[in-house]
Amino acid sequence: MIGVFDSGFGGLTVHRALVRALPRHAFVYLGDNKNAPYGTRPPLDVLNLTCTGIERLFAEGCTLVIVACNTASVVALRWIQQQWLPHRARQGGVRRNVIGVVVPTIEAATGMTWGEAATGRPAEQPRTIGIFATPRTVETGVYPLEIGKRRPDIRVIQQACPDLAAAIEQGAGATEIREMVRKYADEFRRQLGTTTPDSVILGCTHYPLIAETFAEELPDIPLIRQSEATARALLSYLERHPEYGGEKSDGGKNAGQLFLSTGYAPDALPLIEKFWGGKIGFRQA
Repeated sequence: MIGVFDSGFGGLTVHRALVRALPRHAFVYLGDNKNAPYGTRPPLDVLNLTCTGIERLFAEGCTLVIVACNTASVVALRWIQQQWLPHRARQGGVRRNVIGVVVPTIEAATGMTWGEAATGRPAEQPRTIGIFATPRTVETGVYPLEIGKRRPDIRVIQQACPDLAAAIEQGAGATEIREMVRKYADEFRRQLGTTTPDSVILGCTHYPLIAETFAEELPDIPLIRQSEATARALLSYLERHPEYGGEKSDGGKNAGQLFLSTGYAPDALPLIEKFWGGKIGFRQA
């Protein structure tokens, strides 16, 4: 089985794309809604909560876990892969691995694979990419750093969006959400000055749930969707490492899928189920 971990509901945007790309694979989704959002938590909290979530998915039988939360990916994933996972990667003789959403997003933004060097590439027209993300993700500077390593011709403008993920998670009304997005879009435009961005990364998995609002506030600017980039990356990964795919289901609707939550706000369910396209039955994690 393949696990998808997120701080709350946002990872369902990635989960849905993965299910569509791999309809015969079994998935387990775990949202740590009780502790959401992660974007304002201290790094040590994020690390501990992420390890707990991954351990829970391993206990469900997952051999591969995708950390869909951007904050968890940029704060905790490298340490988990290098220090935490090696002690658990082969427990019981089963191979396990953990990957995230940052690498596929940077590959989509730069048009380069993760290991591809910037040297030797022909010069390209300078570009500007915006990224809307949680304060913690912006604080790490991972996106401008890693994009700059591969494409120094790309200027990255970051816009922190305090409380937006929390508002989505708690089921805030459309008017409140729109006012928040408009405020952050205005701040982003002030950073840009006279520059028109070539694209914008929605750098929190909660944000695609309100992608229409972002599109209205940032008209004519292409949005880079992490869910689609992650699905493409997972297809490629499983071609190279089929041992992590697990047994395949019969491909029926929601076949082999389990949804877990540590506790969520019921007011958010209508937005989530509208996005998902049907009812979702969450079990207590």
